[in-house]
Amino acid sequence: MTGDEKDAPGPRLLSGGNPQVPKGEGDAPVQRYVAAMPGWKQAIGKRLDGLVERTVPGVHKAVKWNQPFYGRDAEGWFLSFRCYTKYVQVQFLRGTSLEPMPPKPSKHDEVRYLDLHEDDEMDEDQLRRWIEQSSRLPGARM
Repeated sequence: MTGDEKDAPGPRLLSGGNPQVPKGEGDAPVQRYVAAMPGWKQAIGKRLDGLVERTVPGVHKAVKWNQPFYGRDAEGWFLSFRCYTKYVQVQFLRGTSLEPMPPKPSKHDEVRYLDLHEDDEMDEDQLRRWIEQSSRLPGARM
């Protein structure tokens, strides 16, 4: 790495610390987003991304509206996440169809959220079940 690359500023952080990265399809934009997640949030982003990849082989990825999205190619999106000041929010786009429903309601009819704070113990078994269920539902079009 040259001195210029080392000193180059990273992506700008938006309100709440959400990285502003260029939109794009595929794994590379998602990895840029995860790498730009500040502090402890980056470890959560890596765990979420890896969990989705292991649970849904061949998952389609993209960055839209400054957050990673996961889906089934032409079938739409089932999950996304983004950074807020005190947590990383996982968005299940058909969350009201999941058993049990993720805990946090949304103003959007079918969406449910899971907020992951710095000291939370991530329940990967429950997340995997929600990801499995989500990936089998019709995806959201965006």
